Amino acid sequence: MRNNSAYAAYSQNNTAIESPEKLIEMLYEGILRFGAQAKKSIENNDIEKKTYWINRCSAIFAELLNSLDYSGGDVAHYLSGLYTRQLQLLALANLENDVNKIDEVMNVAKGLLEAWKEITHG
Repeated sequence: MRNNSAYAAYSQNNTAIESPEKLIEMLYEGILRFGAQAKKSIENNDIEKKTYWINRCSAIFAELLNSLDYSGGDVAHYLSGLYTRQLQLLALANLENDVNKIDEVMNVAKGLLEAWKEITHG
């Protein structure tokens, strides 16, 4: 069930996703948007919304983790560790109301997005 939540979040708003490459880009962008909302919720001391936005970020990382193709070499193994670490940071951010941990996750997502765009858009 949880695996499809990230995809569902986007398919509701985007009836036609052009390609799997575009979907990955949208997922990274979603992490950035949802992370910003989570930070705002922590700053506003809104625990319910904080949890909601952090869970949305976590669902995206879980979807990315589950979609890795390990037959392609070392990149998938690297990304697996990176995504798992982001899930850990999000859990800690949720427990500790720590915007710095969310910033760390967002910095990683921003780097991933930039690299992905460079690879897919040339």
